Amino acid sequence: MPKYFMTWEVDPTRVPTDLKERSALWGGMVEMIKQQMKEGTTTEWGCFVGEAKGYSIGKQSEKDLTKTLQQYYPFVTFEVHQVMTADELAEVIKSLGG
Repeated sequence: MPKYFMTWEVDPTRVPTDLKERSALWGGMVEMIKQQMKEGTTTEWGCFVGEAKGYSIGKQSEKDLTKTLQQYYPFVTFEVHQVMTADELAEVIKSLGG
């Protein structure tokens, strides 16, 4: 299963200025994140202190990841990087030697 490291950023033009509305929006997103962690599709998630940005790590197929990220659109944008483990990289390096 592909593993991804993602950074995310909230679009400030989409955030309600009313504190109660903003709290409801963030609360809903946090519940979605907790559910994804419970399901195991998101294995780690964090918010950079004092910013509307953060990171997450997860394992999903490309199609499932795209579907997951669309749940946050248009409020959040993502930069997605597929990553390999050290063992996976070692296999690639070994295959280069013949």
